Amino acid sequence: MDITRKQRGSVDVGGIRIGGDAPIVVQSMTNTDTADADATAKQVAELAAAGSEIVRITVNNEDAAKQVPKIREKLADLGCDVPLVGDFHYNGHVLLTEYPKCAETLDKYRINPGNVGFKGKRDTQFATMIEQAIHYDKPVRIGVNWGSLDADLLARLMDENAGSKMPKDSRFIMHDALVASAVQSAEQAEALGLGADKIVLSCKVSQVQDLIAVYRNLAARCDYALHLGLTEAGLGSKGIVASTAALSVLLQEGIGDTIRISLTPEPGGDRTREVIVAQEILQTMGIRSFVPQIISCPGCGRTTSTVFQELADQIQGYVRAKMPEWALRYDGVEEMQVAVMGCIVNGPGESKHANIGISLPGTGEMPAAPVFIDGEKTETLRGPNIADEFKTIVDGYVDKTYRAKGA
Repeated sequence: MDITRKQRGSVDVGGIRIGGDAPIVVQSMTNTDTADADATAKQVAELAAAGSEIVRITVNNEDAAKQVPKIREKLADLGCDVPLVGDFHYNGHVLLTEYPKCAETLDKYRINPGNVGFKGKRDTQFATMIEQAIHYDKPVRIGVNWGSLDADLLARLMDENAGSKMPKDSRFIMHDALVASAVQSAEQAEALGLGADKIVLSCKVSQVQDLIAVYRNLAARCDYALHLGLTEAGLGSKGIVASTAALSVLLQEGIGDTIRISLTPEPGGDRTREVIVAQEILQTMGIRSFVPQIISCPGCGRTTSTVFQELADQIQGYVRAKMPEWALRYDGVEEMQVAVMGCIVNGPGESKHANIGISLPGTGEMPAAPVFIDGEKTETLRGPNIADEFKTIVDGYVDKTYRAKGA
């Protein structure tokens, strides 16, 4: 079933368009100390190479602000021009004003209304940040989080609800406060002179049902481009499952213009995993394609050999590694499907349905692996070099099937 996205405002972030009829954009964020320009530039480049189309960095103090221009220079040396977003809390008004090279270098500012200032200082400090965005012609994401929600706004809405004849559950007042904070802040930014085409909104929470409810409300209340994501998705499979459950519902309803999967990194884990998960959500739902999909069976008592598991892992790694090269040379290769199956039960059938597939022998089957291309059996592989031979077949299929760019 086709997914019809709600047409919302369009925002340009360093040459990447968010909203309107643009593809849903994948984002990520570094976890390095921004004051360490070498480490930050390296991680930004890694995230961009993995497929993050926009990368956010923390700008939390003077040392970080000073390094932003150097990070951009180092990225240029690495051949990376991914847009950079500065994440500001508490002192953004100071850093953007006192470090103009930082303000000019960044492609977008992220402002949290709950952390921009307190009491009488809030409006003034928020205005200062918006004025800097206007001065440097930068878009802004107004990102509300329920862990740092504007306390005065929440208290007012809670008081109003308590005095109502039919008070709502406090959970729903929290939802209302999140959306109100985002929309009112955006309206305030527009009143200061920032165009609607420079505004992206987000209202992040950490629970799946809350996120769905909040974004349905937010989408109904405004036409700004929307950024989706659980604010703290969690660690490992929990974070992946929670993000997939929440975002899939909203994306299916046409809500969302850019996404981030906020995974807690496992010790020694690769930060790029959150980028891959974001891509896989969009690709599995049929919204965007990034790399050829590997179809492989889970294995059972018929597949006691680990050969097909190892081959599936090798092929998945191989096509992801080859994709940057293929993307430069061929159109449409990201749509390719490759099947790596473990026995005769579903192996030949799944392989026939894929663009290219291989059915490895299960326990007790003949030691032969038929290869299928576009539904037809073309050859049978045997022996210890099946993996390398199959990679060569995949390379040949790509070169033969997909049109060269510019041709």
